[in-house]
Amino acid sequence: MRYILVFLLFSISSIGQIKSNLSQEVWVDSVYNQLSFDEKIGQLFMVAAYSNKDEAHNKSIEKLIEENKIGGLIFFQGGPVRQAKLTNRYQAKSKVPLFIGIDAEWGLNMRLDSTYRYPWNMTLGAVQDMKLIEKAGNQMAKQSKRMGIHFNFAPVVDINTNPKNPIIGNRSFGETKENVTLRALALMKGLQDEGVYATAKHFPGHGDTSTDSHHTLPSVQFDKSRLDEVELYPYKELIKNGLTSIMVAHLNVPSLEPRENYPTSISYNVVTNILKNELQFNGLIFTDALNMKGASNFKKPGDIDLEAFLAGNDILLFAENVPVAIKKFNEAKADGRLTEDRLAYSVKKILAYKYKANLQNYQPIALDNLYQDLNAIEYEALNYQLYENAVTVIKNETKSIPLAQLNKEKIAYVKLGNDTSDVFLTKLKNYASITEITTKNLDSALVELQDYTKVIIGYHKSDGAWRNHNLTFRELLWINQIAKQNDVILSFFTKPYSLLNIKNFESIETIIVGYQNNAIAQTVVPQVIFGAIGAKGKLPVSIEEHFKVNEGIETLAIERLGFEVPENVGMNSKILTKIDSIATYAIDKKMTPGLQVVVARKGKVIYQKSFGNHTYEEGATKVQNTDLYDIASLTKIIATLPNVMLEFDKGNITLETKLKSMLPVFRGSNKEDATVLDMLTHQARFQPWIPFYKATLDSLNRPSEKYYRTRPTVEFQSKVAEDLYLRRDYNDTIIKAIAESPLLPKKQYKYSDFSFILFKEYLEKQNEKSLEYLAKNNFYNEIGATSITYNPLHQFEKNVIIPTENDTYFRYQPVHGYVHDMAAAMQGGISGHAGLFSNALDIAKMMQMYLQKGSYGGKQYISATTLQKFNTCYFCKDGNRRGVGFDKPQLGAEGPTCGCVSLTSFGHTGFTGTMTWADPEQEIVYVFLSNRTYPDSNASNKLSKENIRENIQKVIYEAIIH
Repeated sequence: MRYILVFLLFSISSIGQIKSNLSQEVWVDSVYNQLSFDEKIGQLFMVAAYSNKDEAHNKSIEKLIEENKIGGLIFFQGGPVRQAKLTNRYQAKSKVPLFIGIDAEWGLNMRLDSTYRYPWNMTLGAVQDMKLIEKAGNQMAKQSKRMGIHFNFAPVVDINTNPKNPIIGNRSFGETKENVTLRALALMKGLQDEGVYATAKHFPGHGDTSTDSHHTLPSVQFDKSRLDEVELYPYKELIKNGLTSIMVAHLNVPSLEPRENYPTSISYNVVTNILKNELQFNGLIFTDALNMKGASNFKKPGDIDLEAFLAGNDILLFAENVPVAIKKFNEAKADGRLTEDRLAYSVKKILAYKYKANLQNYQPIALDNLYQDLNAIEYEALNYQLYENAVTVIKNETKSIPLAQLNKEKIAYVKLGNDTSDVFLTKLKNYASITEITTKNLDSALVELQDYTKVIIGYHKSDGAWRNHNLTFRELLWINQIAKQNDVILSFFTKPYSLLNIKNFESIETIIVGYQNNAIAQTVVPQVIFGAIGAKGKLPVSIEEHFKVNEGIETLAIERLGFEVPENVGMNSKILTKIDSIATYAIDKKMTPGLQVVVARKGKVIYQKSFGNHTYEEGATKVQNTDLYDIASLTKIIATLPNVMLEFDKGNITLETKLKSMLPVFRGSNKEDATVLDMLTHQARFQPWIPFYKATLDSLNRPSEKYYRTRPTVEFQSKVAEDLYLRRDYNDTIIKAIAESPLLPKKQYKYSDFSFILFKEYLEKQNEKSLEYLAKNNFYNEIGATSITYNPLHQFEKNVIIPTENDTYFRYQPVHGYVHDMAAAMQGGISGHAGLFSNALDIAKMMQMYLQKGSYGGKQYISATTLQKFNTCYFCKDGNRRGVGFDKPQLGAEGPTCGCVSLTSFGHTGFTGTMTWADPEQEIVYVFLSNRTYPDSNASNKLSKENIRENIQKVIYEAIIH
């Protein structure tokens, strides 16, 4: 603690307590001497102004400025543009430039719509990295300066030792003086380093009150020594470090002010003897708002203002009647209670701080781009970091999280509370298959939950600083009963005090505090649950004897894809929006009805969007991120190749292994000596393809009765489309045709599907399992790629599967839910070269596993050395760009990429208009899925001709911040 405070002491901005200089003194004296007595008094008042009220209100403020020469305004509710216009208007009317202040404890959004909201102080109390809180102060100050605001009435330094405090609560950094002070120092430094005055409040300490000073006069019953040791501690440290101003609360503190029920805000002993003299504070002293009942119940307007000033305050906040107050000041001067020296002391101090704020060179607020400036993406980026550092795991006894072996989990979600949980559920489903239990009957829910290994309970209450977050009896009963039956992960999106209602935590397996119910918190908590990030936060307050302040379990990050703002991984959000334009252009030009794009960098998804519709028909379904596309040849590297690499790791094959030893049926054929390396680099002299389906058509080019039936039978079981079943033994015919096909005359690169068709045969023979089984059980189920599947209609509803074509040459029907590739369809929808369906995010998971050298979710699936061997271009010197199974960047002008990727990058493209690419050097994963083949796969491939996939990839690389 001591070392941190020393550092802050020497690094604090000079904007703190005023140090005089000659030019400042000249300006202050010049202005002061031009003011009449009443005008000097006017400088003491900071009046409440609103930008959401009518013109009568605006004119009443103008009148106070013009007639009473008030010194400043504290803005309350409204909007940024309206307030900026009013500020310019009011400043133009003022003889001396006005101070503008605002309560922006969690940013301007505390008062203004359309502005940025940072976490509550209680949430920041869980953050352990003070640099992040300092950065939050920096950003708040930048936004304030953009709005012409000089005072942010923050930080709150009240130590919230009373969990039932009705007005502080979330506004406090916590219950210990050390934690509160560290965070207040960081926020203060951030504000003042950027030229905005910080105001510590509510002196001498509002943290242990049980009533709200807006409505009554709260009491603090501690003795002087306790107050000095605890409540005053943050003020002492902030004052040492250059605090500009302090706000005095309306409190009844008998140990500091012996007069019964006498507010601290008008107590000479509190303001002058203690704050000024004992604590040696020379900065500006504000009263809390004088319209609050804690003050206004004690004295009438005018009287209360005078008493507050005589007590030692400099600025009188939210005065209810300035003309009456000025009259009272004049009376006090006449009877000797108010001296010119006392007035000069405060007014000259106010003017000095105006000089320090550069108000002697006042400039109006520029209105151009105001909204954009106040909502810059850098603010969102920091907010993600703050929540990532705040989320706190307070119980995880059996290390339930992060959930690692997803293939062994069956997970349900139960929502409690009365606020939205949509983002939370959506993000949970990005990691695993999640069943939402929607019944309102507890007994029914318990029956439904019997077969689930984990139940995630989300408690969601409205994200308001003063809202009631207490659990109801019904909610407590649900938590208790479900926890008795199931392993529960209890996620609270409320202030930590909500947990106080739970009296027994024994049966609850895991507890996570997310602090607030907003989109960012709901995005971060699932990442902690599934291990995309580790939990770092510590409790800022105690939960009775169950969980103590500063407790927090650090959980592991296990290399799963997370979700992040682009700027936090070195990408430019604005440039990435160009992807939207390219995607929209492709759809408008009917290159594809719709598409999905996912971009990840450094293990974080930074772009995930869907565009267009399933088809071109009017009223067609809009594409969702969860919809499934036929990924065509991406199947090669998403299903077949990873399983081939597993066999390589097991030592069952090498790059020199020959086809005849893998598939004895090829012994004696012209392909028997083809090696794994030659087959997977497409230079084994295989034919590009054979239209196998044509041999099964009759003279009218319709499916022949010799090979097909409209209903399944024992002999006809391979379903190639609706009401169309192929002979179950036809796969042998396909393999025989490949074996008997002639070789190309020369050993050179020639893309062919045959290799991957044959590797499917090898894998199934070697493992005595279908390729579908191997892919799901070796990879997809455990990494949480729940949408990747063959024959999607076995698992998904048709309305989430994107159609690929209106077939007019083979199946003579819309191809919807069945693989487009004819050969794969004839193999029962499961082949090594095509057949998979997926959404873009799940493809990204597989590519991220490759990027992480075969590791994902805490498990090593493929060895790093094997991946390196398969991601090597062995024949680049011969003009063959291919890796072993992977496609690689072009060697000349033409090829599969934008030409801007690294040579270590790899990926694949697909006939239906798909592409995925991973770049180890830039740590980028890119996935593009479309159904450009709809409605006619034989139409011109405009998507390819106009380089849509490559142009999007180019934008991704342009977005890298160097």
